[in-house]
Amino acid sequence: MTGGAVGIGGAICERLAQDGIAIIVADLDIDKAGDTAARIRDAGGSATALQIDVGSPDSIASAFAKVERDHGGCDILVNNAGIAKTFPFLEFPLENWLATMNVNVNGVLLCSQHAGRQMARKGWGRIISIASVAGMRAVGKGRTAYGTSKAAVIGLTRQMAAELAELGITANAICPGPVDTPMTQVLHSPEFRRQYAAAIPAGRYGLTTEIAATAAFLASDAAAYINGVALPVDGGFMASGARGV
Repeated sequence: MTGGAVGIGGAICERLAQDGIAIIVADLDIDKAGDTAARIRDAGGSATALQIDVGSPDSIASAFAKVERDHGGCDILVNNAGIAKTFPFLEFPLENWLATMNVNVNGVLLCSQHAGRQMARKGWGRIISIASVAGMRAVGKGRTAYGTSKAAVIGLTRQMAAELAELGITANAICPGPVDTPMTQVLHSPEFRRQYAAAIPAGRYGLTTEIAATAAFLASDAAAYINGVALPVDGGFMASGARGV
């Protein structure tokens, strides 16, 4: 689980641990990753913390080498680590565009390649990438890099699904709507939150546990024939157009 220390990542770690899966909480913030791993162990699960920088190919390679050496390989990969900043399109800085693509897209590619090689040797695997409804439609202003990166993750997921199925590996993307996380608490102003919630038929932000439940299903044998899907978990946001009467 990349980006597994807090937010959606932390919730997915805890939910998968409940299903008896041994969790590797991989995050740049090793202290918070350690806290999440300890919380899982205190609840009776199996978890260890691992530091990873998904913006660094060397860090990714080192982390997956350690996973194979210490745990026999990766069976389920959840690509959750990501970054986001907002700027007006006409002033969007190239350096942030490049940084966002490096973490949100290149990181998913490289982690999936390393994990996929380990999965292929066993003939079974699950790759689950956390994309966003912002990769399916434009969501507000300022998300040039973030939205485009998540659209790329959806395209990458489909390519992986097409190529890895014969190896026993499925690849799917979860596309959350707005979820209360440390990231959205920084990025979403009170007015934006009000407008976003009003555009959702469910009338509210999602819960991290709701995203985690979706990941648990996609990681299970029950989802063996689901492959290449970009699944909105968004309270009906993608389905809805103009609202009101």
